[in-house]
Amino acid sequence: MKNLYTLILFVALIFTQWSCAPSGQTVEGSLTNAQNLQVFLDQVVMGKANSVIGKTDLDANGNFAMNFETPLAPGIYNFRIGAKRVNLFFDGSEKKVTITGDLNTIQQYNFTVSGSSSSQALAQIMNGLVNRQYQADDIENFIDTVSNPLLGAFVAYKALGGNPDFLDLQKKAQARLVADMPNDANTVEYGKYLAQVERQLQAKMANQKVRVGQPAPDIALKSPSGKEYSLADLKGNIVLLDFWASWCGPCRRENPHVVKVYEKYKKQGFTVFSVSLDGVDTRSRSRVQSEDQVNQLLERSKDRWVNAIAQDGLAWEYHVSDLKKWESLPAATYGVRSIPRTFMIDRDGNIAALNLRGAQQIERELVKILEKDGSLKG
Repeated sequence: MKNLYTLILFVALIFTQWSCAPSGQTVEGSLTNAQNLQVFLDQVVMGKANSVIGKTDLDANGNFAMNFETPLAPGIYNFRIGAKRVNLFFDGSEKKVTITGDLNTIQQYNFTVSGSSSSQALAQIMNGLVNRQYQADDIENFIDTVSNPLLGAFVAYKALGGNPDFLDLQKKAQARLVADMPNDANTVEYGKYLAQVERQLQAKMANQKVRVGQPAPDIALKSPSGKEYSLADLKGNIVLLDFWASWCGPCRRENPHVVKVYEKYKKQGFTVFSVSLDGVDTRSRSRVQSEDQVNQLLERSKDRWVNAIAQDGLAWEYHVSDLKKWESLPAATYGVRSIPRTFMIDRDGNIAALNLRGAQQIERELVKILEKDGSLKG
């Protein structure tokens, strides 16, 4: 009887401890330069307004704590103080999440977060995006390899936004999301958002001067050495027509990807025809007083173009420009209003694809052409 009483007492004690154990979630931390402000936590659904689910005050030392009775649902959250905000990502297993940093730099994702491995992964890639360390290929790799498809979709949504040139990457992220969580609010709203982006792309394509399936208009211009190259002379090759400039940061960051694909496929009839928008346009001319000064500007711009070719290792020979900057005749012919801008041209001289960015996108379209004509080699 005594043993039975002891057992009942032991079970009751265990039950009491279990029932009193914390089963919720805490988001706490310490932020410098944020004393006596308010901190908010919002739940995020892509494409919809955020919902406030928690708020508290930071004390005189910048410390705060928000306690939730039950663990927060898996998903995306917005952590904000005043006009500064960053995103967190919870997978539902978190008990205590701790955030430390400086309010002045938190929006650049210069903070530490513990207790949430998904938030750590998100902060790392967002910091890289803010500092322009990641490009389209990096985003695609993240989408392909991240274990949580919602995290992949959210990074695509934040990094690529409504840019229709990257719709295929966002659709890849959406496909993983639909397969894993088809009825989630984020999946539904993200689908609506991408449908809107696709409509914008269709409208943009309808206004394109040069469209897929049409013959590529010829370009005949001189190289830095004075030799004239014609795009039409490259018929029989697969050509990436690339509009760029030495002064264009995104172009320079894109160049290593173009070089990578060129080196891999140049023996299979792939080359690049680069049209530079370096030079002097009417606006630039209006800033100088004499024709001599205009010529000096032209020479300096040409030197920067030549140096960029060498610095970026653009090993193909087809580099041309009329040195008229935004008044470039080929740019007008192809409807180029921003750079980098690319056009993939098949062996018959027809436009096969537009607006390719990153090695993976370029290679994907190139391989389609090689497979179609049976010339793909290992």
